[in-house]
Amino acid sequence: MALFSSDRPDRRSEPRRPANTAGLIVAPQLEATCTIVDLSETGMRVRLHRQTALPEAVVVIDLGKGVAHEARVVRRQGLEAGLKRQGQVALGGLVPARLATARQAWLRASGR
Repeated sequence: MALFSSDRPDRRSEPRRPANTAGLIVAPQLEATCTIVDLSETGMRVRLHRQTALPEAVVVIDLGKGVAHEARVVRRQGLEAGLKRQGQVALGGLVPARLATARQAWLRASGR
């Protein structure tokens, strides 16, 4: 028996990479801290630091790398959420207008 096995087979087409990185979830009327648990090419798993209702569309900011991941919430279980990634943008320079709020949140959180 494999370590950390479950009763359900893993249906992901891409391998997950552990991340364990500080993150911030941003959506209209919402900023919530989280930990980015793992990433794949098309998805990610986050663990919220407190119980928070999430809208369908969110932006997850990797605070250390300064990258915004646009995503859709596809699964929610307790404090964990599974997200389908739809794109990513570096927040260090100019960003599209739709990510201006995310860039401002990143600047506040990173103390810049």
